[in-house]
Amino acid sequence: MDVNSLKAKKFKDMVAVGRQRLDEHTEYVNSLNVFPVPDGDTGTNMNLSFTSGYEAVKETASEKIGDVSKALAKGLLMGARGNSGVILSQLFRGFSKTLEEKETANAQEMAQAFQAGVDTAYNAVMKPVEGTILTVARQSAKAGIKKAEETDDVIVLMETILDAAKRSLKKTPDLLPVLKEVGVVDSGGQGLVYIYEGFLSSLTGEEPVEDADPDLDELVRAEHHRSGVHDHVNTEDITYGYCTEIMVKIGEGETVEKAFDYEEFRNYLNELGDSLLVVADDEIIKVHVHTERPGMVMNYGQKFGSLLKIKVDNMREQHSALSGDELEGDSKKEKKDSAVVAIAPGAGLKKLFENLGVDYVLEGGQTMNPSTEDIVKAMEKVPAEQYIILPNNKNIFMAAEQAAEVIEAKATVVATRTIQQGLTAMLGYNPTLDIDKNKTSMSDEIDMVKSGQVTFAVRDTELNGLEIKKDHYMGIIDGDIKVTDPSLFDVTIKTIKAMLDEDSEIVTILTGEEGSLKDAEKLAEIVEEEYTEIEVEIHQGGQPVYPYLISVE
Repeated sequence: MDVNSLKAKKFKDMVAVGRQRLDEHTEYVNSLNVFPVPDGDTGTNMNLSFTSGYEAVKETASEKIGDVSKALAKGLLMGARGNSGVILSQLFRGFSKTLEEKETANAQEMAQAFQAGVDTAYNAVMKPVEGTILTVARQSAKAGIKKAEETDDVIVLMETILDAAKRSLKKTPDLLPVLKEVGVVDSGGQGLVYIYEGFLSSLTGEEPVEDADPDLDELVRAEHHRSGVHDHVNTEDITYGYCTEIMVKIGEGETVEKAFDYEEFRNYLNELGDSLLVVADDEIIKVHVHTERPGMVMNYGQKFGSLLKIKVDNMREQHSALSGDELEGDSKKEKKDSAVVAIAPGAGLKKLFENLGVDYVLEGGQTMNPSTEDIVKAMEKVPAEQYIILPNNKNIFMAAEQAAEVIEAKATVVATRTIQQGLTAMLGYNPTLDIDKNKTSMSDEIDMVKSGQVTFAVRDTELNGLEIKKDHYMGIIDGDIKVTDPSLFDVTIKTIKAMLDEDSEIVTILTGEEGSLKDAEKLAEIVEEEYTEIEVEIHQGGQPVYPYLISVE
């Protein structure tokens, strides 16, 4: 059978079968993920991303292949998750640009589309790494361009592209040492091969043949991955600890300062970390970056539009879990009488909560609220008869309450609205008491602390008679904005003084990502000199969004 002109209907079917093929092998692709701290399982990310594209294609009634490919690209962009999903979205973004004006596509045009996808994807990645999905896409597209000089048959073209993709996949361990060390091929490249297998199967009507090459089978054995892939990297060796993803609606919202310029945008974010991906069309910017300062990524994104989606993962926490006792399974842990789960952002805050007796700290907080499922899973990490949840943010109350209802064990929520309240509440916790008595005792402790937060204004406003200028700093005391100043240092000292009264004894300063330990020490000197009865403690919290968190007891 020859196909010399590919129509929209057939291309839709190719997308459907490609998605199905990837979906059937998602867990297998996940098993190949070798990097020490994966942003998320590659197979799952690619499957969810491509499914988003497929859903957009299903909604397209157009009989133009250009419109169908554009829908695929748009759906992929909106649904892209993780490195692999973003790169996949870029492959088909470039692909769609080549076909956007076409009613149908011949072999030459399809070959050019695959090549354009590769060009777009490489441009989106600041530091392309060979031996990955990029290599598989590039080498298979190159083979397609060469074959299109000899044939007008789209099926023959797709056979050539798939064959080249498989050969490229098999060689990925020679290009990326960690793959050879672990004994697997690249997971993203494998996912792309499954999509291409689906494309060809749709064109021929034949089921894909599973590769029986014993050498390839040897390379992709998941057991190698599961038997110690994470052993060769230590948690402390991770330079940039937060996998950060944002999606920006360009030009929307009151925080917009400037027109979007791709190069300027990407170059700025490249200074904040590594593994950077920036993809954009006329409406949406999607960012993936590993950084120590997720708050700065979010703040910068808001200069160009509104934030549609935010996702931040603590990769050190993920790696510790993957390389530590949790690999043995929670079922082997001794069941506790009671356990406390707290939600907090930042490595320093995590350590503080753990030192006070919290059993598990779930990464989250302002701008990164965990879901009900996230909180349930956190509780399940510490098998216990009963649980206490410290949300430490009013926006997490409902998810925490739902988690307490969903989990089979008895659970309750202590209504901590701030990190400071959560830390203070732990002073009233007694693991020998039941959770009802603990809830009462911990809730009483909350009343003993004032909470201060220092951050900056994203727009001009006037609130409670206070005129607030955009980019000026604000001091928030127990939820109310009390002071504002263009100087971070000045607004912080004003906030501390506004929190003090004749009963105050202890001031605690928690430095965030954008806070300074040196400045915190200066703040402490000023307070202790002016208020001789006050004792000041300083801890590094590492939290995003708030340079300083302050508690007064």
